[in-house]
Amino acid sequence: MGILSDHQIERLVTIRPFEKAAKRPGAISYGVTSYGYDVRVGTQFKIFTNVNSSIVDPKNFDPSSFVDADASVRGYILIPPNSFALCETVEYFEIPRDMLAICVGKSTYARCGIIVNVTPLEPEWKGKVTIEISNTTPLPAKIYANEGIAQIIFLRGDEVCTRSYADKAGKYQDQPGLTLPKVD
Repeated sequence: MGILSDHQIERLVTIRPFEKAAKRPGAISYGVTSYGYDVRVGTQFKIFTNVNSSIVDPKNFDPSSFVDADASVRGYILIPPNSFALCETVEYFEIPRDMLAICVGKSTYARCGIIVNVTPLEPEWKGKVTIEISNTTPLPAKIYANEGIAQIIFLRGDEVCTRSYADKAGKYQDQPGLTLPKVD
């Protein structure tokens, strides 16, 4: 198993829109990197709220635990202290059958107490990525739309997997974007 370089990522992984590495003064970086791809956060968010005093239950998640937020006008959203938000990437991915992708947070946000969590993108998974952004601080946190939020690292197996995410008909396959938790 090995990590893909920038040239391999561009040739082997479907990413739309695909952005080259570039200096973008005043913006949190995004696009292809030496050994990964920095994804951007979109404009649609679901911010966690406890207004309805719901219980967080992954088997029966209450959608009213979120309020919708649109960052297209202001260019950012605020995540309340010690809370989190869900969002989707700008980019759409198709992961090849012989690859696994792992997502890690960007250091610019991590140094501010903002943590990004995404599960692995399994072989033959495709769609926009739903990202969870946690604000671990006691202050509101600003998240900028259409700028970098996390880095995807692509690992290529020595052989093709026996059973891919598509073969399993995974529940998050072809998700159009921001998708809430569900249990089949």
